[in-house]
Amino acid sequence: MLRHYYITDDLDDLELVEQELEAEGITEPQIHILSENDTEVETHHLHEVESVLKQDVVHSTEVGAIVGVVGAALTLLVSYLMGWTESSAGWLPVIFLAIIVLGFCTWEGGFIGIQKPNVNFERFQELLHKGKHVLFVDVDPDQEQVFSKVINAHPALEAAGTGDATPRWVVRGQDKFRSFMKSMP
Repeated sequence: MLRHYYITDDLDDLELVEQELEAEGITEPQIHILSENDTEVETHHLHEVESVLKQDVVHSTEVGAIVGVVGAALTLLVSYLMGWTESSAGWLPVIFLAIIVLGFCTWEGGFIGIQKPNVNFERFQELLHKGKHVLFVDVDPDQEQVFSKVINAHPALEAAGTGDATPRWVVRGQDKFRSFMKSMP
């Protein structure tokens, strides 16, 4: 899948674009609107980006976890080399300390991420502050032609590049989950 980004300041047009994309078979989990004006996005019934995903929580937590793994490994290595594991307590306190180092670094990474915009959306921050909105759509290769047809019918949309998309299996899983939830009584 490939993610296409478009910029506009017209939410009415974005509402039409979403409806047309969905009518052509592009599903709701593939379409997102990034905006600082969440109230207007919601009143237009657009698929907004979840607030937690607007921040860099996921990416920073992953970085924190990597730092934590390195810290935990260093804790274990230093303890072994210094002979601290030869005491009557053995490895148990050292292992607990390594787990605490891993957990703390992961937790701290998430806290740092809350304070920063998502790395995938940093380039749009200035435009968002100016009241613009970003449409991004994750498109399968077999959907490209239909997608282009819909987008070309809306000249107010300004192309803003492409990027890595949500993995296909995640999007299909969201589709199946929505279908399951709709079938529930």
